[in-house]
Amino acid sequence: MQDAYRKQYQADCRQIENALSGYFTSKPNWAILYDAMRYSLLAGGKRVRPVLTLAFCRLFGGEAEKALPFACALEMIHTYSLIHDDLPCMDNDDLRRGRPTCHKVYGDAMALLAGDGLLTAAFETLTSPASCCDIPPERTVQAVRVLSRAAGAAGMVGGQTLDMAGVYRSLSAVTEMHQMKTGALLCAASELGCVFAGAGEAGRLAASSYASHLGLAFQVRDDMLDVEGTETELGKKVGADAADGKITFAALWGLEECKRVVAEETALAVKALADLGDVGYLSWLAGVLADRKW
Repeated sequence: MQDAYRKQYQADCRQIENALSGYFTSKPNWAILYDAMRYSLLAGGKRVRPVLTLAFCRLFGGEAEKALPFACALEMIHTYSLIHDDLPCMDNDDLRRGRPTCHKVYGDAMALLAGDGLLTAAFETLTSPASCCDIPPERTVQAVRVLSRAAGAAGMVGGQTLDMAGVYRSLSAVTEMHQMKTGALLCAASELGCVFAGAGEAGRLAASSYASHLGLAFQVRDDMLDVEGTETELGKKVGADAADGKITFAALWGLEECKRVVAEETALAVKALADLGDVGYLSWLAGVLADRKW
């Protein structure tokens, strides 16, 4: 089954890439903005979040191909956050996904605008006729609420605020920051698939629990890779957290304890889906992310 799941993941990624490549292709007077948006949006990456959207839509009987606009909207939000995170006023990173960051190519102001453009385009995409024609209007409203809550002040933006403030020094504070900055959007990815497919409350709660545990495992593994990974594998500078004096899971626990926590949280993510039928693909994906070197 491993090969079947790998092929499914590759097929999902191809569908997502093809769909994303269709956005922002016109050439108006402000085409430079679209160029900057596409530069980051089409820079590759794991596409974990939109893949989760398609996977949960499929799990609950929805047509994953029709949920692609939801998946793309989510990836626009994620990409905007990366563009802004890389800016000199934030993390001041020069490399992302193996190539210069958006502001290094287009300048700080255009990178800021590219992020703004992707953020707002996400909600236009979520509510477009292509997104809404096959689902009841109330599901679109739910989707907007899910994504805006996860991306906003009580979610990803709030988590970045805590990160920039540098006030997190305890395990509980670091965990809260990453639940907001990383976990919230992973939960939204899973929930969006459920919303599109019309899953009930129990299904959405299970999906959110899976994504919450997955998010913690994902971040702990990220912190490990910042210590033991390579720039070639990660496509970005390694050791940046330590150089900036950031308190990470790796710094708090050490690599061996981090490894244990990743395994534990991955197992809890899989367990959260125990009553949902054929969850082999999602279980396999959790395992792949736990062991990744990228």
